[in-house]
Formats: sequence, C-alpha cells, structure tokens
Amino acid sequence: MKIAMLARNANLYSHRRLKEAAEARGHEFDILNTLRCTVHIASHRPQVFYNGEPVPAYDAVIPRIGASITNYGLAILRQFEMRGCWPLNESVAIGRSRDKLRSLQILAKHGLGLPLTAYANDPKQAEEIIRAVKGPPVVIKLIEGTQGIGVVLAETMSSAKSVIEAFRGANVNILVQEFIKEAGGTDIRALVVGGKVVAAMKRTGAADDFRSNLHRGGSAQVIKITPEERSTAVRAAKRMGLNVCGVDMLRSNHGPVIMEVNSSPGLEGIESATGKDIAGQIIDFIAANAKDGQTKTKGRG
Repeated sequence: MKIAMLARNANLYSHRRLKEAAEARGHEFDILNTLRCTVHIASHRPQVFYNGEPVPAYDAVIPRIGASITNYGLAILRQFEMRGCWPLNESVAIGRSRDKLRSLQILAKHGLGLPLTAYANDPKQAEEIIRAVKGPPVVIKLIEGTQGIGVVLAETMSSAKSVIEAFRGANVNILVQEFIKEAGGTDIRALVVGGKVVAAMKRTGAADDFRSNLHRGGSAQVIKITPEERSTAVRAAKRMGLNVCGVDMLRSNHGPVIMEVNSSPGLEGIESATGKDIAGQIIDFIAANAKDGQTKTKGRG
C-alpha cells in the first residue's frame, strides 16, 4: 500500500523507524514536509499540492504534526481525509488532544482519574484556584506547552501567585493542577495502538527536576503496569478517539491519574526501554485497518 507521513523533519528517530518498518513490509512510504503542502479548496475536488505539484492518491496518512504548527497541520490532514485517505489518527481527535483543557474535560466526563485541575482567566482569582487543587504546592502548565516546556512547580502560595500573574500578564492560558507528591518525580508512559497497550515505560526526571520528560534529561526503564493502569490507558485513547497515542500517568494514592494523552508519541525512548518494534506494530495496524474513505471526516468536514 502507499503511505504518506506528514512530518517536518524526516531524520527524527520516530520518522526514520516508521519509514524503515513500512518499507521492510513492502509498502511505499513518502515523507511530506507539512509546511510545503498546500490545499486547493473546490467543490467535489479537494486537492493537496506538495512543492506546487498535485499529491498522488495514498491509502493512508500518518500525521506527525509538530505542536507549533498544529492548526496548519490539521488543515492539511483534513484535506487528505476529504480525499478519502485513511488517517492513523483523525484530525478531530488530534485537535482534542492538543487542547489540554478540552482533553481533561473529556476524560473527566467519562470518569477517568485526573489530578485536581483548575482554570481561570483573572489573575485576581489565583489564590482561589490554588486552594481548589489543595495547594500549595501546585503545578502550573501552559495549555499549549509540550515536552515539559511551560511547566512550573510552585511550592508556596506567594510563588504560585507570582507565576500565575506572570503567565496571565503575558496573555497565555494556563492550568493549575494538584501536585502528586507520592509519584516521586516519575511517571508512566503507556503506548496504545489499536485499543491495546503494546508497551509501557517508567520515566524518571533528572536530578532536581520534578518533570520526567526524556527531552528534559529524564531516564526510562521498562515497567509492568497494573490492570487498572492498562485499562485507564485504553479507555483514555478510546475517549479521545485516537488509534495511536502515548498516555502519561502518575501513580497516586488513589490510583492512576492521567497527565496527558499524546497523539504523536515519540518512539525512541519506549523502543529503547522495552526492546519492542513499536514502529512495526503501528505499520501492521495501518495495513490491517486502512480502507479507502473510512474516516468520519470524509464528506462532512
């Protein structure tokens, strides 16, 4: 089959692995720089152009859209969907996952475990929302942040209020969350493919950093997750509408709590930690499920 991947950097580990896995299985695989794609919108003839040339028909598309170009990338992906190309993750689902507040609201609606979270626009409400999440200490996050960027641990009321006021003064949206002390600077990344957890790892933050992101210098090791953690990850992926995602959880005193559902999870850390061919499993899932026109977006936008 013919597979396209929307990605800006063809040399990233995850992108190289997906291409290698696809070609090893006999599939054609093209990496298209998302920012070099354009759309031509006309009734009954949705078209995508790449470097000024019409994009051929593909059986499936893998969206690996960077957080900084989410809106543009989703517009390009929607055009592929309108053409009947099967997406690994649909544009609507990716849009949900990229909005931290919306994703938490969806997960909360369906009873999934979350840290206490508050959101407000007026910095004068800072003390109110800090106490609402049983702080201080509290974790303050940019809604648009990624890879641990824009995440601050504020340990006192005065420092928390100062951070909130500073963020709001810069006109950025933030969430204030309960600090799960018992997690001890570690979290769990469960990788879900097609409704199943195919791998899991424990990530530990670098010294003196409560964030466990590998991009921030953290380390990873394979871990056996509990049935409750496995169920939580699978349910989160289903409620977000994602075929492939990384579900990040903390182990709290009252069970697993979800920190984030990542619609473009990196593969390097989890393949290295577990020794599993995750890229191959993703390609196999595409080959088994991609069918022309089988996308909710086709025909309705």
